[in-house]
Amino acid sequence: MKKLVLFSLPLMASSILQLLFNAADTVVVGQFAGENSLAAVGSNGALINLMTNLFMGLSVGTNVLLAKSIGAHDDKHSSDIVHTSMVISALGGVFLMVFGIFFADDILVLMDVPEEVIGLAAEYLKIYFVGLPAMMIYNFGSAILRAIGDTKRPLYFLTLAGVVNVGFNLLFVIKFNMDVAGVAWATVISQEVSAALIVLCLLKEKGAIHLDLKKLKIEKACLKHIVQIGLPAGFQGTLFSLSNVVIQSSVNSFGATVVAGNSAAQNLEGFVYVSMNSVHQAALSFTSQNVGAGRYDRVGMILRKSLLLVTVIGVGLGNAVVLFGHQLLGIYSPSEIVIEKGFIRLLWICGPYFLCGIMDVMVGVIRGMGYSIMPMIVSLIGACGLRIFWLKTFFKMEMFHKVEMIYITYAVSWTVTFIAHVVCYNIVKRRKESRI
Repeated sequence: MKKLVLFSLPLMASSILQLLFNAADTVVVGQFAGENSLAAVGSNGALINLMTNLFMGLSVGTNVLLAKSIGAHDDKHSSDIVHTSMVISALGGVFLMVFGIFFADDILVLMDVPEEVIGLAAEYLKIYFVGLPAMMIYNFGSAILRAIGDTKRPLYFLTLAGVVNVGFNLLFVIKFNMDVAGVAWATVISQEVSAALIVLCLLKEKGAIHLDLKKLKIEKACLKHIVQIGLPAGFQGTLFSLSNVVIQSSVNSFGATVVAGNSAAQNLEGFVYVSMNSVHQAALSFTSQNVGAGRYDRVGMILRKSLLLVTVIGVGLGNAVVLFGHQLLGIYSPSEIVIEKGFIRLLWICGPYFLCGIMDVMVGVIRGMGYSIMPMIVSLIGACGLRIFWLKTFFKMEMFHKVEMIYITYAVSWTVTFIAHVVCYNIVKRRKESRI
């Protein structure tokens, strides 16, 4: 438990700082640019996640494979994984940047973004996508450092980048009146800073994870293994984001005020989620290294302690956000009605948020054991399928057409999916034991 906590805490702090990039955008535009600008920035969150999660899932493949390789003391294979991963991150980031800039307007129209905010939303989104190559490089570099148990240096890099982001937010919006464009450019600059720092770190690193620019190329065998583990993880994340885009579209139908309150609440939820997700990352890394070292006997203990830790974090932080919800939402917007609309979401989602945490821990352990397709299929059916089915059927009925009926789908889908993952874990465990 001590090692899990020591690994998770810097990762938790790093994730919170990364989330502060978007939170700073939301707070600054909410306080200094107005309700429509707040809604414009917030309406993009689900779409950004949808477009980035596929490639971000490949960084999970990097983490799992590199941790296993390090656990097995295979330096040559570890080096190949590092260099292949960095090339994937750069190419993936450039692809997403070009795609996002060209199709931003069309996608926002499909999402039913309110007419009064769609222009601002498109402006923010196109600029945000300029920073995607840097964001991808940073996250793949962080996955490499996590594989060797280092969660502290990514924290230091994001601390500096976070200060840069907040500084430029205030400068561009308050001093130069750049509105959503100002917060978007501030985010891009901060992402460039974090990417540069992670690359410099890997260039100076010694041993298996040393980055040599002359060796940057894609090794076919490494790419194949990264895709085998990471693509299902990315596909799962994409499917989750797709369901969230459908949900966001349903929220958009209630107007700009509800969208603004929903956006502020989502930012607050994010702090709880990334705190729990740090335990998921720890469970993934710990399981992968122990499987690489042939210590299958430790996996059950890792799972039990991770579930306990994530439950404590989820219950504690989730209910704290609900308890101080009105005050916290007031940071994002001075509007009382926006705060009230945002609190409705907090009440329905943050209270039972620990269910999402224990679901993710199950996924991390199963994936760390080398099974990536199984949790992807379960998540597709249990989470995404249930949410979309509800929104496309019962939600369209007049008696259920309330924003609360959107939010309730989260807790139901987390519970069903967690139970299914428990069954999958026991199947995987029996398979492993039969081979030993």
